[in-house]
Amino acid sequence: MQAAEDKKATNPVVVHIGEISAFADYFLVCSADTRIQLNAICDQIQKALGSQGLYPSHVEGYGQSGWVLMDYGTVIVHVFLEHLRSYYALEDLWGDARRVNLREPDR
Repeated sequence: MQAAEDKKATNPVVVHIGEISAFADYFLVCSADTRIQLNAICDQIQKALGSQGLYPSHVEGYGQSGWVLMDYGTVIVHVFLEHLRSYYALEDLWGDARRVNLREPDR
């Protein structure tokens, strides 16, 4: 999440979906104001995780899209332009999932 925040991602949310999903444990969802910022956020996330030897198995929507999905296996990163994040309401679709506060230890 810090890598996204370094590029001024807005409203970052981590959702623990592992208890209700078999395909991943967590979603990181955040927003960008422009496509340029969206790509910069994605680049920063890939750079930060790549420096730790973590690489996405798949990236979808990079470039001209307003929604980029980066699949890191147990963690899936979604970066949206704000209006698309509101439209798709991904966090609401997973409303039964627990949100994780990374500012304090997960309990």
